[in-house]
Amino acid sequence: MTAGRPARILDRTTRFFRNAKRMRLPQDEIDASRRASAFRILWTRLKEHPLARLGPGLITGVADDDPSGIATYSQAGAQFGLNMLWTMPLAFPLMSAIQSMCGFIGRVTGKGLAANIKATFPRSVLQGVVLLLLVANILNIAADVAAMGEVAELVTGFNRHVMTGFFVFGTLLLQVFVPYHRYVLFLKWLTLCLLAYAAVLFTVHVPWGQVALRTVWPRFTPNSAAAAVVVGVFGTTISPYLFFWQASEEVEDMRAAQGALPLVRDVGPAAAELRRIRWDTWSGMLYSDITAYFIILATAVTLNVAGITNINTAAQAASALRPLAGNFAYILFALGILGVGLIGVPVLAGSGAYALSEAMSWKWGLERKATDARGFYGVIAVSVLAGLVIQYSPISPMKALFWSAVINGVVAVPLMVVIILLVSKKSVMGAFTASRPLIILGWIATAVMGAAAVRMFIPG
Repeated sequence: MTAGRPARILDRTTRFFRNAKRMRLPQDEIDASRRASAFRILWTRLKEHPLARLGPGLITGVADDDPSGIATYSQAGAQFGLNMLWTMPLAFPLMSAIQSMCGFIGRVTGKGLAANIKATFPRSVLQGVVLLLLVANILNIAADVAAMGEVAELVTGFNRHVMTGFFVFGTLLLQVFVPYHRYVLFLKWLTLCLLAYAAVLFTVHVPWGQVALRTVWPRFTPNSAAAAVVVGVFGTTISPYLFFWQASEEVEDMRAAQGALPLVRDVGPAAAELRRIRWDTWSGMLYSDITAYFIILATAVTLNVAGITNINTAAQAASALRPLAGNFAYILFALGILGVGLIGVPVLAGSGAYALSEAMSWKWGLERKATDARGFYGVIAVSVLAGLVIQYSPISPMKALFWSAVINGVVAVPLMVVIILLVSKKSVMGAFTASRPLIILGWIATAVMGAAAVRMFIPG
């Protein structure tokens, strides 16, 4: 739709009113026409607003609150009450800056993150990052599907291993056999599941005055226990798999739009596209961040107040809510875990597939048929099925989650440095290098994650 469409509607409206005066039409008809014309102009502008085209940023944001992330946020609220709420306002601009950079890289270059790293840095950098990403993703998938199976057993009464298998094969079939332009609509609708955590707060008493105070002025002893929770919160909020996913989804969207080219080759739509990515990413990260805030808050005013301070899984958090906040809150919390799991698992598997496929120069893309991108879909299948196999091995899902966090902590910092260098290079981004404020936020995020990674390896 062109930018001149509202102007043409306005011009037709003006001619109508001139003719109406000549023909002496009744005033009520003229008023009704004015209202209809104003509505059409407003509707046209709304359809042209970047928020009407939410996509990769929104899905990435929701995938950030996967079941293992919910467990981390629940532990923060249960252990420290309202005193960990401050982490979310701090995380929001940092996660938004890094994810915006990833979106820009994908849309400007027409290539995913792995392909850009491959073209710009030594091959050993890419190989190390991709290998660690795949291992971390598989372990994270194992923890997520275990949580989904446990929650499904709580809600339905069916065996958790049966439900885990159902979710694993269901998500795998959707990714392999449903084209991207349809599959992405399914993911967008699933993002509504995060509203469950806002709804939980309507079922419990919330001391909003204390909430506001502790968000900006927390009270806790900065000891090793507090440091571990802060590391966990930032580690699960700013994760490497999200970087690869969002960059590649921008490429998927570009390919799905007929005639669209990378912005380095076609600068015409650049202003509108970059504006869309900013709106999409910052609003998607805000949605994710507020949800994480609500999870910490919900568990703080229920579990922490009741003296329950140790949460190992998202399902355990849902179970603990039941006697404290009632069945409705419990069901909402549990359904939220299942919903975000159905987004988180495909994003984890897909991000690894994008990274390895670009590293190996394979054909890739969820819009392609399985027979046309065997390596890409093979990585997705192996990742998800390996996560399922871990359920039947001696490896504990919680240990899998721990090692996933460790690997992500190792990978995130150097990868963020690479991303900032990429968006700063004219040889990569052409005329669309990132702005100075975005770069500054990116370096702050890198410093925060670096401090968290170092703290993770300090004993005690």
